[in-house]
Amino acid sequence: MKRIHVCLVGALPEGEALRLDTEPAIALFHVAGEYYAIDDRCSHGNASMSEGYIEDNATVECPLHAASFCLKTGKALCMPATVPLQTYPVSVIEGSVFIDLPEGA
Repeated sequence: MKRIHVCLVGALPEGEALRLDTEPAIALFHVAGEYYAIDDRCSHGNASMSEGYIEDNATVECPLHAASFCLKTGKALCMPATVPLQTYPVSVIEGSVFIDLPEGA
C-alpha cells in the first residue's frame, strides 16, 4: 500500500470534489464531514466524476449520463452504469487528508 498526501483538512470545501492526477485518476469528495475517494472516470463513459453532482447522501451523479454511484462503496446505483467504481481508503491524520493506493498505482 502506498499512502499519498492529498490536501490539508479545510482545503477542500464541504460538498466539493478534487481530481487527483494519479494513475488511475482519483476523485476525492468532501461530503457531510467525511472524505471519500473513488476512480475519477465513470464506468459507463468518459466522464470525470469529480465534475459530477454531489448529493448529501454520499452519492455522486455522472455529469454526462446521470448514472449515480455510492461514494462509500463505489456501487453503481442506476442505469446506464452497471459496473462499480473502485474506492480507496481515506485517512485524516494530524490535519492532513491521505489516500491509500494499492502497490503499483
